Amino acid sequence: QVQLVESGGGLVQPGGSLRLSCAASGRTFSTYVMGWFRQAPGKEREFVATISRRGLPTYYADSVKGRFTISRDNAKNSAYLQMNSLKPEDTAVYYCAAAQFYTSSDYAEYDYWGQGTQVTVTS
Repeated sequence: QVQLVESGGGLVQPGGSLRLSCAASGRTFSTYVMGWFRQAPGKEREFVATISRRGLPTYYADSVKGRFTISRDNAKNSAYLQMNSLKPEDTAVYYCAAAQFYTSSDYAEYDYWGQGTQVTVTS
């Protein structure tokens, strides 16, 4: 079992950047695929990015490709989401998640979830 805690959210202007962190408990972090999802008010949770156990490959939603970068540091039991060129439509609660098996854009494949961190992009 793994517990996940996100941090790094906040209020940012369009075009700005934020870096989200996801700290995991336990000694088996490196055995999990990690993913980031987001949920805006009134919308379903949507896939943002995922990263395999060793850091490659990575996959992104089309809406964030070229602007967001997912990474991980297994020695620190942490995953990250660097978000650049932020847009108002990126406003959402961002969740990190851990999956036991495969990199996937399907939230049902993820077994553990953090509590979320709010990202608000507004001028």
